[in-house]
Amino acid sequence: MKLYFSPLSPYVRKVNVLLHELGKVDAVTYNEIATTAFESDAGLIASNPLGKIPALERPDGATLYDSRVICGYLNDTFNGSVYPQGSRKWETLTLEATGDGIMDCAVSMAYEVRLRPQDQQSPDWIEAQWAKIERALGVLNARWISHLKGPLDMGQISVGCALGYLDLRHEARGWRTGNDALAAWFETFDSRPSMQVSRPTAP
Repeated sequence: MKLYFSPLSPYVRKVNVLLHELGKVDAVTYNEIATTAFESDAGLIASNPLGKIPALERPDGATLYDSRVICGYLNDTFNGSVYPQGSRKWETLTLEATGDGIMDCAVSMAYEVRLRPQDQQSPDWIEAQWAKIERALGVLNARWISHLKGPLDMGQISVGCALGYLDLRHEARGWRTGNDALAAWFETFDSRPSMQVSRPTAP
């Protein structure tokens, strides 16, 4: 299998963390590409018409894209347990969606600043995205800590990668302020070997 990736993408990091947790990093070939919201890699487009990463090219089927699809596939293929069944299933999926939603907003903010000329940037848009992140962080801190401290699942991986991306691109926002329980959880979760080895470094 071939994984199209960019090392700074939090969505790619989700997949990378899962592969390390499954012990299956060697099952994929990593194909690093340069792509932005304005210009997609030609090879990537051939596999994923949306031109987004990550994308997982399989030898025996269609290329998969969207980190949730890829993570679900890898979990099933390698008999993982990060998508539990029973009463915990829907909580895990909701927590993963929350982490991915934080990533969506944080990536949008970064694109606004890094890809648009300054005179075309919208401060109101940036603040609206951050307001969504703040609300999500508040809910995670108040309602989800017991789940986050439970057995490893994809919700935890998603939230962990989302918080790591906030540190990477929006550290000055100080997301930990007022979210003491979440910050304490992340300090522990971020020490996992899978998180350490996948930690991106801003250029």
